Amino acid sequence: MMRTKTSRWSIALVASLAIGSCAKDQQSGVPPTFVDITINVNLPAYADIAVPGGWVYLTGGAQGLIVYRRSTDEFTALDRFCTYQPQNACKVVVNSDQITASDTTCCHSTFSIVDGAVTHVPATIALKSYHTLFNGTTLRIYN
Repeated sequence: MMRTKTSRWSIALVASLAIGSCAKDQQSGVPPTFVDITINVNLPAYADIAVPGGWVYLTGGAQGLIVYRRSTDEFTALDRFCTYQPQNACKVVVNSDQITASDTTCCHSTFSIVDGAVTHVPATIALKSYHTLFNGTTLRIYN
């Protein structure tokens, strides 16, 4: 009898975590998209992220990704889908300052490419971020 209660509790916990994960995406308005990308950062195509402070665009996510190198072993991967008025499916681009991304014609919002935080309203929700795993050569971006 005790084992059945524990099993039911485990199932309920897993279900609530899954629902909570989906609710977070619905709150930001970013369409749920499977992401599992692996790149070798030493290849010439990724020269812009060879050093901290560099960034590149990648295909993936809902509107493409911005990958920013925070330090020698830490990266940020953000969906370019603007979180303000998601029904418009606006796409942010990195600004000339190289530390923010915005869309000035559609969602009129600006975000930090370091962590996705809103730096200029009307957006109030940060850009969606994806998990990153780096082993010194290969960067994996996933959700």
